[in-house]
Amino acid sequence: MTEMLRINRLGHRGDGVALAAGGAVHVPLALPGELVEADLSGERPRLVRVVEAAPERVAPYCPEVGACGGCATQQFAQASALAWKRQLLAEAFGRAGLEVEDRIAPCLDAHGAGRRRVTFHARPGADGRIAVGFAEARSHAIVPIAACPLLAPELAGALPAARALAAALSSRRKPLDIVASATLAGLDVDVRGGGPPPESLRLRLVELAGRLDLARLSIHGDVVVERRRPTLAIGRAEVTPPPGAFLQATALGEAELARLVAEGVAGAKRVADLFCGVGPFALRLAGASEVYAADTEKPAVEALAAAARMASGLKRVTAEARDLFRRPLTAAELAKFDAVVFDPPRAGAEAQARTLAASKVRSVVAVSCSAATLARDAAILIAGGYRLDSVTPVDQFRHSAHVEAVARFSRS
Repeated sequence: MTEMLRINRLGHRGDGVALAAGGAVHVPLALPGELVEADLSGERPRLVRVVEAAPERVAPYCPEVGACGGCATQQFAQASALAWKRQLLAEAFGRAGLEVEDRIAPCLDAHGAGRRRVTFHARPGADGRIAVGFAEARSHAIVPIAACPLLAPELAGALPAARALAAALSSRRKPLDIVASATLAGLDVDVRGGGPPPESLRLRLVELAGRLDLARLSIHGDVVVERRRPTLAIGRAEVTPPPGAFLQATALGEAELARLVAEGVAGAKRVADLFCGVGPFALRLAGASEVYAADTEKPAVEALAAAARMASGLKRVTAEARDLFRRPLTAAELAKFDAVVFDPPRAGAEAQARTLAASKVRSVVAVSCSAATLARDAAILIAGGYRLDSVTPVDQFRHSAHVEAVARFSRS
């Protein structure tokens, strides 16, 4: 059954939203203002054709658009996509009771050279073959891909490596997630989902890593072989991240976020970097300020501390593994800092925001990949007496509905 629909707006997942007799209909790959024909007979509407195209429509450049779930808005002109992401942030703040659109800056395009970290899925099919690629939108089915144009050139060997590793592990018939990160030494690959390999398989994997020229290969974070130390340059330091460690999606994205953070804490003598990860902010801020860095992930904190010890020209860096969800820094502990930075996972930093709201820290910078939890945490800080000075959206997730943001707060 097909139906002609007029698209009213773009939804928060990047689908075009139309109003029909039965309510809102979400049509993938449709844009606001368009008249489209959509097939409504399946579980999810499908775009059949565009009858009247929006001026912002462009031709997708990847042949997998519509099948692969990785891109939702490749048909949307980039300038319009950036404006949409800024609007998503404004709407999230509005839902939290904060009308602050005049303090939201234009969205920065931080795609740069492309994504430097990728997760491929490998799943055994009914025919016995292993499919390696990305998941369909809102599905566990795998779309085998020939290449992904969003990846940085340094990840050119990641897909062939994922295929080879999936084939080597295929006898176990387990779903796999293969995480590849670009480092200064080459590809750092962590395979998840297959469980610990027996010794005979480990030896074969060591040989395979050599043939693939991987810097490091790990299984569930357990290093199988490290042929070269995989490092990342962060300011004056070089960090060796733990296997599969979280990294900002693009190198330019990390640089832009770090620049905005540094501007937000400029002049501070002592800074706390909470949810610090491997130190993308702490190791840069330590060029001008003493830094206390804390994160739940102990291996990441240890990597940061080791990098700080080996770097020259940094002020003192103190690093601590600490569960900031269960044990946030108290107002008394926060009293020693001139500024605080926090960059939590998508769940946000509600507990830490509440202790910050009770503190007298002059400057706070919040970094977030979730507009909803950022807005919630911002409302807590504002209720505690902070002023929201600015919010800057940063797009390092091109063609997706995800957006990063940096919010700056101050109190007199």
